[in-house]
Amino acid sequence: MTLPDSAYTQLTENTTICRILNGLWQVSGTHGTIDETAAIAEMMSYHTAGLTTWDLADHYGPAEDFIGKFRRMLDEDGRKQMQAFTKWVPRPGIRINSQVVEDAVTTSMTRMGVDQLDMLQFHWWDYRDSGYLSALKTLVMLVMTGKIKHLGLTNFDTRHVKNLMDNGIRVVSNQVQFSIIDRRPEVAMIPYCQENGIKILAYGTLAGGLLTDQYLGRPEPTRDQLNTASLRKYKPMIDKWGGWELFQTLLQTLRHIADKHHVSIANVATRYIMDKPTVAGVIIGVRLGIQQHIADNVCTFDLVLDEDDLAKIHAVTSQANDLYQTIGDCGQEYR
Repeated sequence: MTLPDSAYTQLTENTTICRILNGLWQVSGTHGTIDETAAIAEMMSYHTAGLTTWDLADHYGPAEDFIGKFRRMLDEDGRKQMQAFTKWVPRPGIRINSQVVEDAVTTSMTRMGVDQLDMLQFHWWDYRDSGYLSALKTLVMLVMTGKIKHLGLTNFDTRHVKNLMDNGIRVVSNQVQFSIIDRRPEVAMIPYCQENGIKILAYGTLAGGLLTDQYLGRPEPTRDQLNTASLRKYKPMIDKWGGWELFQTLLQTLRHIADKHHVSIANVATRYIMDKPTVAGVIIGVRLGIQQHIADNVCTFDLVLDEDDLAKIHAVTSQANDLYQTIGDCGQEYR
């Protein structure tokens, strides 16, 4: 499958990524059992379709190992086409020193079978602990020595991104929750990123699968029916945003727009965020060996939302609660 040029963007001058990233949280063990052999084999389907950029983390179960095993299946050209962006998520309260940081990076490199990480995205739980500055200064040194190609963040708020920049720590991206439901990045994060050349990688854009045709016209799911970590994570966001009735109004609106363009609700929800300033890519979770949405996902690249479409979406979202006021800036739900 050949994707249009619009399916790719430059993250930096020397790194081009696919604008839909394959998210590997689903192999962490919190979404049910994964057949390793089937999962790794199916990764090839995404790669050959042109979806060559992967998002993962050190704590997503065997995700880094999967990347290492998949890389060994590829020829040299295939490995050059692929990007795998991992994360380091130190446990709360950890004592940071350079050896701790270097050991974490070395472990990820070993598991992924690489001499250099394409990108290391850093998360920190407690801003009151200034150890994050020490960790990031060591990570910058590892960029300079070639162990890490790019340094990014995950779930940092605007104030602390600015603090890093003021301390001479440059990052290329921040990965944050961003969807039609959760538009908190528009308040402060996007303006700051625009001013400072930082890209946004958006996750939660489909609300764990809730922002899809599957839930159109469905009664509100019970706790027992929220049978994956993703559904349990994003349903409370909908509750805070405006509740199930307003959410159904949104899905109906998105379905009308999707019908007009002959696409899916998921395509509309993805394109809406993809078109936002500084958004380099949208992360869509893959349930390897269980469900596959490659053909549907790639339809997003040819979709163009017009002003009428956007006005209809905003007519619904204007009735919702302001999650920036309710929750706080990006990543506040983790702190």
